Amino acid sequence: MKNIDTAFRHVRGFTMLMIVGCVLICCFALYKSFSLVSQMQGKIYILANGKALEAYASERRINIPVEARDHVKTFHRLFFTLDPDDKAIQANITKALYLADGSAKRTYDDLKENGFYAGLISGNVNQTIMVDSVAVDINEYPYRFRCFATQSIVRPTSITTRSLVTEGGLRNVSRSDNNPHGFLIERWNIIDNRDLKTVSRHQ
Repeated sequence: MKNIDTAFRHVRGFTMLMIVGCVLICCFALYKSFSLVSQMQGKIYILANGKALEAYASERRINIPVEARDHVKTFHRLFFTLDPDDKAIQANITKALYLADGSAKRTYDDLKENGFYAGLISGNVNQTIMVDSVAVDINEYPYRFRCFATQSIVRPTSITTRSLVTEGGLRNVSRSDNNPHGFLIERWNIIDNRDLKTVSRHQ
């Protein structure tokens, strides 16, 4: 009887040890599975030119400064890159106005009413812009920004370089094909736009 009791205790202890071991292994397997699924959900695969490229998803707040600066740069590039072609001007302005509120539309209407775009076309003038820097304050919402850029206005007889400083706010909106960053520029204002230098072109 003593041997049977000892054998039973050994079997019971071994069984309990096996059960605990199985529970631990199952818990570890579940943990690793959830970790792997979460890690895989953070990866995005983009198909470009027949090749799968791996990208990583992250929280929007981490990317707000980068996306905000790129949104502001894109708007200014579209709004201020002008060629002596009415269709090209309209195409760029239309894309730019998707990225901003009525304050940008009012500026466009004022320039159009004053004959600015007609003067570009009739004078064979084209304008390009280089954004030097964009400062964005994300501590308060809507996010405030200030953009510093340099314009180059090429006329048949001269090239004029101008400084451009603008400011405004950024409000969150839904992302779309026309507004991939999901921001809307509001209360946009040009606070400085003066000539820096003019260089004659040799005919």
